[in-house]
Amino acid sequence: MPSSLNKIYVHAIWSTKHRESLINVGAEKEIFEFMVNEFKENGCQCLIINGTPDHVHCLFKLNLNLALATVIKNIKGSTSHFINQNGVIPEKFAWQKGYGAFSVSISNLDRVYQYIHNQKKHHKIHSLEDEMLELEKFQDGFPND
Repeated sequence: MPSSLNKIYVHAIWSTKHRESLINVGAEKEIFEFMVNEFKENGCQCLIINGTPDHVHCLFKLNLNLALATVIKNIKGSTSHFINQNGVIPEKFAWQKGYGAFSVSISNLDRVYQYIHNQKKHHKIHSLEDEMLELEKFQDGFPND
């Protein structure tokens, strides 16, 4: 095979530092657009980003030349820098150190995409704490029904 082929999709989740509700609706679009561009800069195709004021969900195709930890470190670092340097929100912004990452099969991309798309609706019913407990039960990028 003359070249490499990669179809590794990842559902990644991370929170703001101390789970503070810092990502307000007014800043969200600018932050998410910046993150999509940063995924591109890292050679990753980002399918969707969504979340709530205290955490984000990202679905992306991993660049086969970068480790997952490197991609997430790059996205989180550049996004924090962008937010703070450009005054996107009035408070000092930082992400928490950890993250969750789950592989997603091609057959379940649409289901994970819809799960991420519906995060605001999901969190009207379920708290972040409930969702974090569900992370232990994740299979193929989303909680089991």
